[in-house]
Amino acid sequence: MQTRIANQQTPSNPFSTLLQLWRDLKLVAGPYWYPTEVGTRAFSEVISSWGMFLFLLILIISVVGVNTVSSFWNRYVFDIVIEERNLEKYLNTIWISILFIVVTVLLSAFSKYIKKKIAIDWYKWLNNHILTKYFSNQAYYKINFKSNIANPDQRIAQEIEPITINAIRFSTTFLEKFMDMIAALVILWTISQQITIYLVIYTIVGNFIAVFLSQELAKINREELAFKADFNYCLTHVRNHAESIAFFQGESEEINIIQRRFENVLKNAERRLNWERGQDIFNSAYQSAISIFSMFILTPLFIQDKINYGEISQATFCSFMFSNALGVLIAEFGNSGRFSSYVQRLAEFSDALALVSKKPENVSIIRVLEEPRLAFEDITLNTPNYEQVIVKDLSLAVPPGEGLLIVGASGRGKSSLLRAIAGLWNAGTGRLVRPALKEMLFLPQRPYIILGTLREQLLYPHTDRKMSDRELEAILHKVNLQNLLTRVKSFDTEVNWENILSLGEQQRLAFARLLITQPSFTILDEATSALDLKNEQSLYEQLQATNKTFISVGHRESLFNYHQWVLELTENYHWRLVPVEEYRQQKSVALAIS
Repeated sequence: MQTRIANQQTPSNPFSTLLQLWRDLKLVAGPYWYPTEVGTRAFSEVISSWGMFLFLLILIISVVGVNTVSSFWNRYVFDIVIEERNLEKYLNTIWISILFIVVTVLLSAFSKYIKKKIAIDWYKWLNNHILTKYFSNQAYYKINFKSNIANPDQRIAQEIEPITINAIRFSTTFLEKFMDMIAALVILWTISQQITIYLVIYTIVGNFIAVFLSQELAKINREELAFKADFNYCLTHVRNHAESIAFFQGESEEINIIQRRFENVLKNAERRLNWERGQDIFNSAYQSAISIFSMFILTPLFIQDKINYGEISQATFCSFMFSNALGVLIAEFGNSGRFSSYVQRLAEFSDALALVSKKPENVSIIRVLEEPRLAFEDITLNTPNYEQVIVKDLSLAVPPGEGLLIVGASGRGKSSLLRAIAGLWNAGTGRLVRPALKEMLFLPQRPYIILGTLREQLLYPHTDRKMSDRELEAILHKVNLQNLLTRVKSFDTEVNWENILSLGEQQRLAFARLLITQPSFTILDEATSALDLKNEQSLYEQLQATNKTFISVGHRESLFNYHQWVLELTENYHWRLVPVEEYRQQKSVALAIS
């Protein structure tokens, strides 16, 4: 979708508010209704959407037309009742009156259905479109440190659907109520030009007041979305770190943090309540006054026999139709601030996704060459914002079938070097030679536990792989998780794995994925830190038995037993590569001297 940098300032006048609302509508509607990017939407889908929307417009025009004709019919019926007092003639009109009611009900109900259907289809496409951008080029990862966008999960889960619903509702309501107002004015002009002129002037003045009242509400609505997103994030944070909070007995502090953010939500709600109270009073008074002053003009004309009762009835109905349409439009315009806020946040999010996915210009990046080997060629690695150097002029090649252990003090960039291998960080210079990422498997310190069954946990990230239960049981035995099946009963059981598996069990499960996947290259970031030495030895020996190349990051001395080379990251971006035995000897000498 097209993106823009959202304006954080509240529009300072009514015209800029309308202009901003129009820009927001174009921003959301453009990619769906009039796609300009190749491959965004199929032509047949666009035609289908337009066909349904045009059908909706026909229904709306039909509703307005039937209401207009109905007003003339009701005028005729009132003349029969009041002027002619003809019972037989009146009884003959009943079935037509009923027909008007039935047609109006059916047209209104069907138009509401089509309106919701269009909104759902639009929501489905827009949600998938944003998700595609979110997962393209690892934007979901890069956005965390290359952008200041907060709460992307809420923006996707809770703020896309209201955009499509409100956009369809606002556009169709505007059309329907505007046509109602025009029809009412035309009919009133044939009855009383004086009332028509008063209504036009009254409408212009009233809309300026309504727009003024909506200015602060628009700002309040934008703040409400941000405050609620922060509050929801607090609750999610507690759920994700429940065990740590329990260990620290930090319940009171967590409650204080949550309550502080909830206070912001409450204060904002109170501000909105106060402004909406004034707006509601104005709206009610504004609509009521229309019918009152119309009666003041029409009643004397009826007494003077200048109009009949049917015309009074029709004029009253048209005044009500006009005031009701005007009230709905004012209410919709008041709600447009919330709609604009949703669109603004989606625009910010979409801009951020486009920015982090875009290849940087005028900056140096590490070039990647895909070959069946792993080597660093004169690489200088920076943090993604280029503010800090991690390692400088790194050149080495990992011998095939051997293990490289990366060591160094905390903060020296060991894990950052692994991110560079994975292509997550590429700020810097030099050339990285590595296999295709599909031939590599990364095992982090805290394994990623998916939402799924035990079978899917083991097969991840290739859950479509076919393996029998017997084969999976053999893998569980190899990583000392044979008792896991007794706890979950079958491989197709889905539970909250993060709650029932300890960190050590999760690390062994990650090794089970390694044995199933059998990658050509394996990267381990303190992948056995939660294991006892016996389990660590068993897993690393099985890894060595594959005769595949692997790189580990770790602090345990026991890891020296399973690697042939040590890469030590030292101070001032320096590094050194030594055979593991030589490194052990140097370390022993250093300890003896100290």
